[in-house]
Formats: sequence, structure tokens, C-alpha cells
Amino acid sequence: MEGLYGHSYRYVNPQPQQAPQQQVRIAAGNSPSDRFPQWSLQETKDFLTIRAELDLSFMEARRNKPLWEVISNKMKDLGYNRSPDQCKFKWKNLVTRYKGCETTEPTEVMRQQFPFYNDIEAIFSTRMQMTLWTEAEETRASGSKKKKMASRLSSNEEDGSQDSEGAYLQNPGGSSRKNKKKMTKKARTSNGRGGDHLVKLLEEFMKQQEEMEAQWRESLEAREKERRMREMEWLQRMEMIEKERIEMDSRRRQWEEQMRVREDARAERRDALITALLNKLASGGGSM
Repeated sequence: MEGLYGHSYRYVNPQPQQAPQQQVRIAAGNSPSDRFPQWSLQETKDFLTIRAELDLSFMEARRNKPLWEVISNKMKDLGYNRSPDQCKFKWKNLVTRYKGCETTEPTEVMRQQFPFYNDIEAIFSTRMQMTLWTEAEETRASGSKKKKMASRLSSNEEDGSQDSEGAYLQNPGGSSRKNKKKMTKKARTSNGRGGDHLVKLLEEFMKQQEEMEAQWRESLEAREKERRMREMEWLQRMEMIEKERIEMDSRRRQWEEQMRVREDARAERRDALITALLNKLASGGGSM
């Protein structure tokens, strides 16, 4: 591009400056869990107790923010200063670790390393029971509605059969009774299927609970057996150490006794030698 006086100019497009990576890293690390102290075991236990009390409200509520505020206030009542976001992130982390214990191998080792596995398992088990009972109530309600609808349809068909005089004379009440029986049978069949499905779900759930309890008892018995074995080994080791100490004390006393006897014998010989020398000197001086 030429100017007024023949000079050429070139338009340079300024390059946009890149944002420093350090600011991006700082912004990425500003999560609520990085800015506050870690949770203690007792604090996490109290938090899970409060969360278990409000689990039904979490299942029914559309927005969970007010519930996390309630949990934060209850934590403050117990002496813990935790915000709703901190409680929310803590719950997510605990659930993630719980799912990791369920999916990774070996599962038993992961459960022992995660001290809150049983607490979260109890919350989810209670939630499963509530879900099954809710489905049972819905099945019962739907069955009663189907029965009412079947009775209404049968009554309407009876009214229609009474209006048609020819059909009534040929087969009085026959078609209406057949339709009524069919609808009642269908309602019973659908209700029975729903009840059977619910019974199967409950049986599977109870079977899973029994298996989990059996596994828990086996692991508890194994840990108790291991603890007893370690205690027995420790007692045996202590007995051996005590026995060795007694033997060493006995040998030390014997050695001291032997040294004392030797010292006494040496002192007696020394005294006898000195006495003999003195007597010899005394006898020699008397002869002179």
C-alpha cells in the first residue's frame, strides 16, 4: 500500500496473545476440595449418617441444592464447617470409591481399604427396599384401577344389551355376562403377573442380601481368626523372650557367683602368702 509521498506501508495483523498456562492451571485446581482441609474419619461418619437420613428426600426432590444446604447446616450443628458444595463433592467422591470397590478385583481387598463401604452399602440397600416397596404399591394401585375399569366396562355392556330388545330376547344377559367374565379374568391375570414380578424381585433382593451377609460374616470370621493367630504368635514370642531373659539372668548370677568364689580363693591365697613371708622374716630376724 502506497502513501501520499510514495512510501509503501504494510498492514500487520496483530497476533492474539495466548493465555498463560499458569492461570489455566490455577483455575483448574480451584475446586472446593483443594481449598479446604481434608475430612476426618469421624466427620465423614457423621456426614454419611445425615445423608442417610435425607436419602428419601433426595429420591423425591427435583432440586438437590436445598437438601445440601440442610446437610451443611446439620454439619455446622455438629461443629463441622462445611459448605453445601463441599458436602456434594464429598458424596460424589465416596460414591465413586464405592463403585470402584464393586468393579475392581480383588473386591475384598478394596473394601478393606475403603472404611465407609458398609455405610454407603446400607444407604443403597435401604434405597433398593424403598424402590421395591414403591413398585409394589404402584402395582397394587394399577391392579385396583384395572378392576374398576373392568367393572365399568361390564356395566356399560349390560346397559347396551338391555337397550337392544331383540338381542335381549334371544340371549338375555348372556353376552354381558361373558364380557364381564372376560374383563375380570384379564384384570386378574395382569394383576397376578405384576404380583409375580414383584415377588421375584423381592426374592432376588433377599437372596442378594443373604449372600452379602454371608460374605460379610465369612470375612469377619476370617479377620477374627487372623487376629487370634497373631495374638497367639505374639504371646508365644513374648514367652520365648521372657524365658531367654530368665536364662540370661541365671547364667549371669552363676558367673558372678563363680567370680566371687575365685576372688575369695585368690584373696585367701594372698593372705596366706603374706602371712608366711612375715613369719619367715620374723623368724630370720630373731636368729640374727
